[in-house]
Amino acid sequence: MAYQHRQHPCLQQTPFYATLTPEILRDLKDVANGYARNYLLPRQLAAGATPSLIANRQQRIAAEQRKLEKQSELNRQQAERLGQVTLTFKARVGSQGRLYGSITSQDIAAGLREAEGIVIDRRMIDMPEPIRTTGTFKVPVKIASKLQPEITVNVVDESANVPVS
Repeated sequence: MAYQHRQHPCLQQTPFYATLTPEILRDLKDVANGYARNYLLPRQLAAGATPSLIANRQQRIAAEQRKLEKQSELNRQQAERLGQVTLTFKARVGSQGRLYGSITSQDIAAGLREAEGIVIDRRMIDMPEPIRTTGTFKVPVKIASKLQPEITVNVVDESANVPVS
């Protein structure tokens, strides 16, 4: 009796389409039958592109798209809210208008949390260097790659009678 090689059911069709797993699940690639049979399938790096896997892939892509749209809407709303925020900090000031200490991104994040109830990470606040003088400053906040609203930060002398927000 002659030896008969059993082929994977997906290899019957030519060309072979593979759904790569797990990190790159969305990719559907046309690969050579030998590459699929000898490398991808034994190492479980791919699965044959059956109609059910293709439909599942399309559903997953649609769900990810809806999730991204929802997240971008939430980011846009937060950017609008942050664009209207004005924070006032009181600090001890020396004779030349320089602060004893500085106002850092951590101080601004804490001020947003206390005054407005907005919780953001201090690393999202884009300050090249801390604020060391009195005055009004525009501080950008990185919400997403294209959304950078600016918070207005007022730094006043501790001895001035200005309400702190």
